[in-house]
Amino acid sequence: MSRVEPKVELLSYTPEPEMTVAMAAKLCYSSSHISDLADTDSESQAKFIKRLMSMGHLSPIEHASFTFGIEGVSRSFLAQITRHRIASFSVQSQRYVGQSKEGGVMNYILPPSIEALGEEAVAEYEKQMETMSRWYAEWVEKLGGKSQSANEDARFVLPNACETRMVMTMNARELLHFLALRCCRRAQWEIREVAWQMLELVYPVAPSIFSKAGPGCVSKGCPEGKFTCGDPSWAREMLAGIKAKTDKTE
Repeated sequence: MSRVEPKVELLSYTPEPEMTVAMAAKLCYSSSHISDLADTDSESQAKFIKRLMSMGHLSPIEHASFTFGIEGVSRSFLAQITRHRIASFSVQSQRYVGQSKEGGVMNYILPPSIEALGEEAVAEYEKQMETMSRWYAEWVEKLGGKSQSANEDARFVLPNACETRMVMTMNARELLHFLALRCCRRAQWEIREVAWQMLELVYPVAPSIFSKAGPGCVSKGCPEGKFTCGDPSWAREMLAGIKAKTDKTE
């Protein structure tokens, strides 16, 4: 079985992100030397950051950045996430990395909507993945065997379901924007799953910054207009669950 599912890891982030943000913001309003602006009181930092964000003064939170490792996602996902241009991406190459795995079948993603159709539909989908994997392997062989030059043209027969992996970095301001769009129920299921995993990882390290992260309905009215799902409770419950889990481990 070569089915894989989305998995996100928080690889690194700005040390003491909330202190960094607070120092940057205070500098805008203070005549003090930068070294005098550090505040180790987390409660004081939290109050300041919440006030800062309520004012809409968001540029200071750009000084905090977060780097994620993402795998078990499709090339379709890749096309969506790279639309978020204020980010850095390093993506596994299909030229340098062959896609034939053990057993001859590439790693692929199974959409929940197909899985919900039952075992017969899943078996049909898996058979199609096996066929395309065979086509790919055949073209690699015809084009000269396992090499960059063979891989780069053989990959044209691979489907959007084919797995990819990446490292992605976003600053906190762009990450809030990303989460607002992609945690929404209207987002495609795969990128929504990744977005919620990301939020679950960053909230514990910067709770003041991400206390109201997620779709607009978490803290105010839905911005989707006539396209609204009409049920903000599920997103609020998701965020509440993340907060509760964090509080439990502290």
